[in-house]
Amino acid sequence: MSLLARADLESLLRARKLDRTLTSALPPHVERDARAVATTDLAAVDARLGGGFPRGHLSELVGQRSSGRTSVLLQTLAAATARGELVALVDALDMFDPASASAAGVDLERVLWVRGHVVTNPGLCSDINQRAVEQAVKALMLILQAGDFGIVAFDMGEAPEGAIRRLPFTTWLRLQRVIEGSQTACVLVSTEPMARSSAGLTVRVARAGRAGEAGWAGRLFPGLDLELQVIRARARMQEDSRVALTTRVAAYV
Repeated sequence: MSLLARADLESLLRARKLDRTLTSALPPHVERDARAVATTDLAAVDARLGGGFPRGHLSELVGQRSSGRTSVLLQTLAAATARGELVALVDALDMFDPASASAAGVDLERVLWVRGHVVTNPGLCSDINQRAVEQAVKALMLILQAGDFGIVAFDMGEAPEGAIRRLPFTTWLRLQRVIEGSQTACVLVSTEPMARSSAGLTVRVARAGRAGEAGWAGRLFPGLDLELQVIRARARMQEDSRVALTTRVAAYV
């Protein structure tokens, strides 16, 4: 390709905003700027994240079952609603527990809850499950396009990995472009990274050990000792640390 033809092609791509990748399209992230991040109000976590989840970015919260990922998510939603923000949760597997969320401090009146139909073990109904995943993604896209939400979470926690892998890579590129420059922080929650080179943060949590061996005290679970791994795709940086997390859950009689 001649230099002139290449220059013409690059000019056309820029005109249609097709010259950007997930990482190159992002506005600069200013750490510790309250307007640029959505804090979790977990001091140890926010310290590792540079203040919180960056607004205008896709970020990922990754961990296995019982790793603490749901606790971190609920604390993040609680912090947002305490600030008076609206939040949205696309609950692809319909596993959200409003009682536990309320006990964690989430103001449910400020939550848009979209319940999905993805199942963990679809058996012979994998096609139906795949359509359910695609419907959940469409719901996420509509919510991000609507704006006005401080946090939008997309919880695919226990979804089959195959269903997630079948989503085209352009899914995440389109989502990033929708929220770019907005005040919305989009958090993708799963057992493994979904967005593949997403430009925000990938936060991986894992149980580091058993905290609070004395057991339950009323509604207060003594806490979790977490291994926290933060991967910054744009800066190609990885940080490992250990944090303590106190979690509140609903009391059932």
